[in-house]
Amino acid sequence: MADLRAVIFDFGGVFTTSPVENFAVFERANGLRARFLGEVIKKNHHANAFARFERGEIDLDAFDRDFAAETKEAGFEVRGRTLVSLLEVTLRPEMARAFERVKAAGFKTGCITNNMPANSGAGAVSGPHQKEVARLFSLFDHVIESSKAGVRKPEPRIYEMMCDALGVAPAECVFIDDLGVNLKPAAAMGMRTIKAPFGDVRPAIMQLSALIGVPL
Repeated sequence: MADLRAVIFDFGGVFTTSPVENFAVFERANGLRARFLGEVIKKNHHANAFARFERGEIDLDAFDRDFAAETKEAGFEVRGRTLVSLLEVTLRPEMARAFERVKAAGFKTGCITNNMPANSGAGAVSGPHQKEVARLFSLFDHVIESSKAGVRKPEPRIYEMMCDALGVAPAECVFIDDLGVNLKPAAAMGMRTIKAPFGDVRPAIMQLSALIGVPL
């Protein structure tokens, strides 16, 4: 579409499998109710241990302790380091190919990713794929990492920062994320939004293709 100039991507859960899938396996193995970990992460979601860790405000030791306290209060103690171990993901090559076609079509591209400090070992892509992740990051016109920027999705400021960096208005952007809570602020600003389903990103790629008028 002629009025769209930029495509902004989440990374984890869009270019990779989602940690939420790993959470579900852990919950089943430990007899926990479905989405237990997600509920803890979403509770008080701007100020809890997970949010502070993603903004780089606390280190791994503090996260390990504080997340344990939050999960214990919710009914089952899970150490922060255990959660970190569940964040390892693998790449989805079909989204990488779609991203490269978006770039080739002349759209500006950005990545907004909630992540954790580099020395925490969190959110890691397994060894063989690390070079590909670095390559993809180098292709974006701009990348915002929450742990470096000190702000995270769904805080509206992070979307404003990306628009400023790309030199576009929100209405000129498409934003893709796997979490609805992260899409709501973008939509409220005027961005077109696409939710990447867990387990299969092809529907999101098809939606993006239709929006921008480019075969992906």
